[in-house]
Amino acid sequence: MATATPPHSENEVKILARLLVDEDRPLPDDLARYFLGLEIRDRDRARMHDLAVRNQSDDLSPAEREEMFAFAKASTLLSILKSRARRSLGVKATRSPGA
Repeated sequence: MATATPPHSENEVKILARLLVDEDRPLPDDLARYFLGLEIRDRDRARMHDLAVRNQSDDLSPAEREEMFAFAKASTLLSILKSRARRSLGVKATRSPGA
């Protein structure tokens, strides 16, 4: 049985994103470009995929489930920061191949 991320995890990410980014003013260009350049490494992407697939079969240990939630939180935070960076720079989001 697949398990969804607990409701509190999204709040933690949103709180951290608010602490890092002031919505009332744009990010400095160099910081915005830095955020846009951040990518999840292939090794971590493969681990996230493995955990997600095994979670669908309810085949994760409690520690692996926590790791999966941690990856979800980190990915969400990165998405929020990149979105904010694009808005600051006036850049439109591009779709990944196959997205």
